[in-house]
Amino acid sequence: MKRKPLPLSEPVIDKALLEQAKRAIHNDQIKRFDKCSVCGGACAPNSTEGLCWVCRRLKISAWRDSDQQSVQE
Repeated sequence: MKRKPLPLSEPVIDKALLEQAKRAIHNDQIKRFDKCSVCGGACAPNSTEGLCWVCRRLKISAWRDSDQQSVQE
């Protein structure tokens, strides 16, 4: 027993509008940095300086340590 084929329905959204939305989403997904500038690993998603999460964390820790040394002196 075969099922009846579904009737072709007209698209609800205009094709031009759909294509424009797809291009807008694609442009938002393009990353500014692909690789970490220090180690070459994958870049952190919100990194503006082009660092992976490990290098970014090490940088923050180094700043914290240098601030503590300057306060002690």
